[in-house]
Amino acid sequence: MSKFYITTPLYYVNDEPHIGHAYTTILADVISRIKKKQNNDVFFLTGTDEHGQKVQEAAEKRNVSPKEHVDEYVTRFKNTWKKLNIDYDYFIRTTDENHKNRVKEILNNLYKTGEIYFDEYEGLYSVSEERFITEKEMEEGSFREIKKIKEKNYFFKMSKYKSKIIKHIESNENFILPKSRRNEILGFLKNDLNDLCISRPKSRLSWGIELPFNKDYVTYVWFDALINYISAIGYNRDHKKFNYYWPADYHLMAKDILTTHCVYWPTMLMACNITLPKTIFAHGWWLMNDTKMSKSIGNVIKPLELADKYGSDALRYYLMRNMVLGQDSSFTISSFNERYNSDLANDYGNLVNRIFILISKNFNNMIPTKGELDLIDNQLINNVEKSRDLALSNYNKLKIHDGIENSISIFRLINKFLEDKAPWKTIKKDKILAGTTIYLSAEALRIGTILLYPIIPEKSKLILDSIESSHKDKITFGELKENLTIKIIKNIFPRIEN
Repeated sequence: MSKFYITTPLYYVNDEPHIGHAYTTILADVISRIKKKQNNDVFFLTGTDEHGQKVQEAAEKRNVSPKEHVDEYVTRFKNTWKKLNIDYDYFIRTTDENHKNRVKEILNNLYKTGEIYFDEYEGLYSVSEERFITEKEMEEGSFREIKKIKEKNYFFKMSKYKSKIIKHIESNENFILPKSRRNEILGFLKNDLNDLCISRPKSRLSWGIELPFNKDYVTYVWFDALINYISAIGYNRDHKKFNYYWPADYHLMAKDILTTHCVYWPTMLMACNITLPKTIFAHGWWLMNDTKMSKSIGNVIKPLELADKYGSDALRYYLMRNMVLGQDSSFTISSFNERYNSDLANDYGNLVNRIFILISKNFNNMIPTKGELDLIDNQLINNVEKSRDLALSNYNKLKIHDGIENSISIFRLINKFLEDKAPWKTIKKDKILAGTTIYLSAEALRIGTILLYPIIPEKSKLILDSIESSHKDKITFGELKENLTIKIIKNIFPRIEN
């Protein structure tokens, strides 16, 4: 059994989860389920980033302590992930004592080895991003609430690792994916790489992890948060677990936090003599009217509202099917309804109804016995197996949208097969022939359903339970039990009426 370690970024707990958070977390969940199906020992990590200026200010506005504030917002994230069927292995919080202790240990070690130094710095500070920015970044207009700050702080010698990180990226083509993001980071690294300010004076910010070597300062929120990827799996605490799961196979995130993960994080690891993660994958943004969703613009989609209205599987399916991983995608309610009705209600749901009605009406709710196979039967089996193999291949290449299309195509193959064989007619003359057709249709349905289980686990489980099958079963023909009494399911994907 191979290990597989996948992470989402830590979500900043200053607002409710939005569609961007949901997309990354569902994607991680889907990949995790696919890997489990292939007998991998998966560790799926998600969690929340709970320190920093914005949290402190939000708590002050509400007249509560920062800890009370984050405790409330963490519950919202956990409830959302439960509603969306996110099956994570561990939910880490940066306020956890274990995490804080690991951060302090790393800071102490880097300070003792001269990787962290004290200096005065004057520069542009983005309040919204909680970090210092360059003149060029300000000119590009990507940051809000910029002010000039002059203060003494601690710095990590990030610049020391510039050539080393460039060499690693250039010699490991899968380290940053997709390729466009890899090129973006290499372009960023052509410019001067400054050392990283890793502290904030308590006079300006008190809500953070205290520096172990100077109690007048707290740790910069990104330096704190990134360490979660190793603190969660036992770094400096459970050596066996850490050595087993690390390095991470995939760090998943949106493209707007690419630099922190592809420059800050690897250089921190290099300074600690820790192996770098295998792949950092930055997906695109969900857009509305060609504009990135943003709280300040007011075009944020709340995933729980959609899940409550249409079901969590419908949301999971749309998000996975309608975004090509790595590219941006537009979210509209009309495209959501269209995708649901076309794929789930029509191709999938109607087929389930059709097969179950044929079994109920003609075989007393029992899976019929199959007889001899003819040319059309074998063609169906061959075509389903081709679609199955393509789906698995695309899933493993992170072409999730293509893998879903391959899986849905199985249901179209079954519908055509039923039209060609017309068991509702042949049943009158040859019950064994009709039974063979229905058995093969139900078996192909089982295979397609197992392939879609990582995407839509709730409805898939209902269908598989009804035929005494499981997502853990083999996806080869002949596994479905003959003469099995099934539980009839009706209208599993009701159409959305506009």
